[in-house]
Amino acid sequence: MTMTVLPWFHPNPRESQIQLDVVPSGVLHALARGEAHSISAQFVSPYLMGPDCMSLWRFRSAQTIGNPLDIPWVTRLIRDPEITMPVGVAGFHGAPDTAGTVEIGYRVDPAWRRRGYAKRSIEILLAAARSHPDVETVRASVRPDNTPSIALVTMYGFTPVGEQWDEEDGRETIYELPVSAESA
Repeated sequence: MTMTVLPWFHPNPRESQIQLDVVPSGVLHALARGEAHSISAQFVSPYLMGPDCMSLWRFRSAQTIGNPLDIPWVTRLIRDPEITMPVGVAGFHGAPDTAGTVEIGYRVDPAWRRRGYAKRSIEILLAAARSHPDVETVRASVRPDNTPSIALVTMYGFTPVGEQWDEEDGRETIYELPVSAESA
């Protein structure tokens, strides 16, 4: 597997200045332990420190300890330079699997939803996936009742390919989008 630096900036800076910034490992592990008091406000918001994100931090902390190759791929902070704290998180669930598939995930703080952050984050993630030689397919798993996310992923050409059961979210529809050079 090739280790390449991923472009976590927006492909068209005039359109948006958001970035997906690495969550420093110390911050990631402190969030997983529920030690919000020890984290600088530049890395978190009340939403990111709250119960809606706790399982994410625990999962990603254990994941990156167990598989350091996932570190450059997993959850990043959605940053808008005009806002002092992150507005959410977005990233991949891990490095590409043996079939060249990566799965995207994103969460936007409810206070910042409906402002284009999820859309712009998906654009950044797709640009990163398309630029990486090991990625063939991007996957998104969405609960059937999450109409905004379904509309978002289908807007970018993701198509349903099956279903799965997620321990946290329940039934999810699996959407995929080919991104390899051959499929472009």
